[in-house]
Amino acid sequence: MTRPLVKICGLRDAEALDAAREADFVGFVFYPASPRALSPEQAIALAAVAPAGPKRVGLFVDAPDALIAAALPALDVLQLHGEESPSRVAEIRSLFGKPVMKAIGIGSEADLCSIADYALVSDCLLLDAKPAALPGGNGTRFDWSLPRRVAIPRPWLLAGGLDPANVAAALAESGAPGVDVSSGVEASRGVKDPALVSAFVKAARGG
Repeated sequence: MTRPLVKICGLRDAEALDAAREADFVGFVFYPASPRALSPEQAIALAAVAPAGPKRVGLFVDAPDALIAAALPALDVLQLHGEESPSRVAEIRSLFGKPVMKAIGIGSEADLCSIADYALVSDCLLLDAKPAALPGGNGTRFDWSLPRRVAIPRPWLLAGGLDPANVAAALAESGAPGVDVSSGVEASRGVKDPALVSAFVKAARGG
């Protein structure tokens, strides 16, 4: 069995980054309305002390090119978590020369229809609970069985309402090759708990 990919999103300090050293991806948020938001300068400073293993992902929400460009030195992957069209995703991927992960909000089976269009222009997809407040990090989940109803022709991660206690069940029910967590490993809103981060990675990997 292939080892599930694990992404820990919304990291803001070196302690949490160290706790996530066994993850495949660590995420920095560049969305000002989020309690997990960083400036490009803060992210670049964190990237300088980040563990060597995980790839660094920047989360953007309908961001202007200038913001992406400013944060680019800190990043390996660009995550687009807004209402970006397939053409905008393709434009960003071409302009900045980095792999792109596109988030798709899922609330019902009808929302799966977007997967085919975004798969053509993205390197990876992230299926998250359809946003009710912030675009992500709301701690809400969707029906984990839905992704099994459609072919997903790109690597993808499951997000939304995950935590150390339910991640194994989420992987089994959804068939996801990977998972993404933010609020489910926090001590308080926007503040990661290093022990929960470590526990999530271990639980996702069947440890």
